[in-house]
Amino acid sequence: MKKIIFLLSVAILAFSGCRNQDQSLTADVEIPVSVEDIRLKSIEEFVNTTGTAYPKGEIELKSKIAATYYLEKNPSTGRMWQMGDKISAGAVVARLEDREYVISVKLETTQLNLELSESELKKQESLYEKGGVTLKELKTASIEYENAKNNLENAKLQMEKTKITAPFNGVIVDLTYHTQGTQIESGASIAKIMDYVTMYMEVQLPEKYISVIKPSQVVKLTNYTIPEDTIIGQVSQLSPAIDPDTRTFKGNIQINNSKYLLRPGMFVKADIVTNHRDSAIVIPKSIILSRQRGKTVFIIDRGVAAERIIETGLENLTDVQVTRGLARNERVVTSGFETLSNKSKVKIVK
Repeated sequence: MKKIIFLLSVAILAFSGCRNQDQSLTADVEIPVSVEDIRLKSIEEFVNTTGTAYPKGEIELKSKIAATYYLEKNPSTGRMWQMGDKISAGAVVARLEDREYVISVKLETTQLNLELSESELKKQESLYEKGGVTLKELKTASIEYENAKNNLENAKLQMEKTKITAPFNGVIVDLTYHTQGTQIESGASIAKIMDYVTMYMEVQLPEKYISVIKPSQVVKLTNYTIPEDTIIGQVSQLSPAIDPDTRTFKGNIQINNSKYLLRPGMFVKADIVTNHRDSAIVIPKSIILSRQRGKTVFIIDRGVAAERIIETGLENLTDVQVTRGLARNERVVTSGFETLSNKSKVKIVK
């Protein structure tokens, strides 16, 4: 019996020794983590929305007379106009030739009539001052002069129909093909021009942001075709009314597209900046743990992890401002924190 008790005691001591050895080994294990030195940064809070970008100006040019069609050359390139060409206001895209139409306008005749009417009016004014004509004769000459001016202006307007010109600076986005020298009908499509150096987009914003979003707020816009570029715009208009069906309100965003990065009709992601802070402690949102006592993160001090309770301020999709609980130059754990506990030994890895 004594022998059995002795053997049990030896076994218990051996098991206890192994357990203590395992605990000692566990205590010495260093958990690999990555860290980031806390630096002061800026952070922005924004409202996300999406929409379609539209050009500021758009026009389809059509022929106003039936005539023979001739596409003109782009003076910048020396070749015929093409889709994608930039065009200045007043530049001639195409000319329409019709001799019969030109004769019917009588531009030269109306120009001569104006010159004669002007000469007659000056003559009547001189005679009237000397008492040589009546006031009625002077007014008649004045009326004939005004009629001649109007006739000439009308003739010029009619002659302008023989040229298809750009009404504003823009880009040719469509150019209907017509064979050079062929007859086209009145109302035939010639070209479509868009001015998209400035663009706009209409967005529907959730009702809860009606007191947050204001006119003139900066908007950062992106499109999947230009992942490395952010285009800047601003909120230009906001509706004060809520749509009862969608619980949203309408907003307009003006876009500065001076580099032509956006194209008309593109689907755009817009971040409306509603608040920002400079020189703030900012950490990745993903490293914050939710505990019963509040939000916590781990910092590293002398090779040991310490759990800190923090308070937060501004936040966006990726980052959050820490208003209390962390200090500048401390090292916060950015990966490996899932397995940490307070006082855990750590090994910092890149």
